[in-house]
Amino acid sequence: MRPETRAELARRLHRYLETGSTAMADEVFPNPVSAYTSEERLALERRLLFREHPLLVGFSGRLAAPGDYLTDDDTGMPILVVRGEAGTLHAFANVCRHRGARVVDGCGQGKRALSCPYHGWTYDLDGRLIDVPGEEGFPGLSREDHSLRPLPVAERHGLVWLRPVPAEPDTPIDVDGLLGGLAPELASYHFERYHHFETRTLRPRINWKMAVDTFLEAYHLATLHRQTVAPIFIGNVCAADRFGPNHRMIAVRRSFAELHDRRAAERDFLQHTIELYTLFPNVVLVHQADHVELWRMFPGSTPDDSTVHLSLYVPDPPTTDKMRRHWAANLQLAIDAVDREDFRLGEGIQRGFRSGAQDHVTFGRNEPALSHFHRSLRRALGLE
Repeated sequence: MRPETRAELARRLHRYLETGSTAMADEVFPNPVSAYTSEERLALERRLLFREHPLLVGFSGRLAAPGDYLTDDDTGMPILVVRGEAGTLHAFANVCRHRGARVVDGCGQGKRALSCPYHGWTYDLDGRLIDVPGEEGFPGLSREDHSLRPLPVAERHGLVWLRPVPAEPDTPIDVDGLLGGLAPELASYHFERYHHFETRTLRPRINWKMAVDTFLEAYHLATLHRQTVAPIFIGNVCAADRFGPNHRMIAVRRSFAELHDRRAAERDFLQHTIELYTLFPNVVLVHQADHVELWRMFPGSTPDDSTVHLSLYVPDPPTTDKMRRHWAANLQLAIDAVDREDFRLGEGIQRGFRSGAQDHVTFGRNEPALSHFHRSLRRALGLE
């Protein structure tokens, strides 16, 4: 983030604290409960948002060297992403062209080839079929025509994006266009230098959008998180800015209000705030002074289920037990607040939605990121 941007944000937050106000949406927004419960809405989201729209997979550093790979199964398309021998990133449907078995499971490093566990058909890191055991049983087989099916993938600003629909390998993804003006800001953080510490997977019984909602307002901090993060952050105060369908929200630590030198607040802005980026449609990136949390939300098998992946990225590889304990504690703090408090409360909300007790929820003007996120969803789905 440019220093002048942080300076303007610091001045804005000081003004909110002095006047007892916060960022405001233009109007109160009633969001229909059916957005969280409708099977038809979920089917539309799966098709338009989780198959046809590019999705953020993770940081480049998770696939730093040739043979580093990861898999993903949350969009309905089995996905394999691997760094090729020449350093180029590739994405494929994780489906063997022989009988459809998964070629690779999990994530790892140092693969020299991709060998199917069923019959041993083997592909190089560029997806080309290079070995067929008992090939005499397949007369006329074209290896070229039986390479792994490529998926469009792009690597930019230290972030990896893909579209989970088979296409030509060079099909472009306009990452800067997707970011709606956020590209220079995200590039300034040099996410390509970060190291993946650990990823945890949560499966709360809530709609995937409610999992995103958790991060989109500071109004609830003082009440719901009284014992966890409320002693650290000021409730119902934030700065909010829109970037196309994306959003940036700045939450304020109590230390910010205690600073007497406003120049220190501008200079050490990230020591006294956290920066939360909603990257459409399903990612919340939490940028803190010494680490980054990447939250990726996906729909489950019904509107009442979701899968949430939390990945912790750190600036230096954790090479000592002390470092590993430090980052493990940070990861657990995030899970304690979000899973045990936000998501647990959300499960009661989701059950209440099914009761028919109300037909909409109400987003206040002091919750501008919520209104922006759900209006952006409606536009992307052709609902307004």
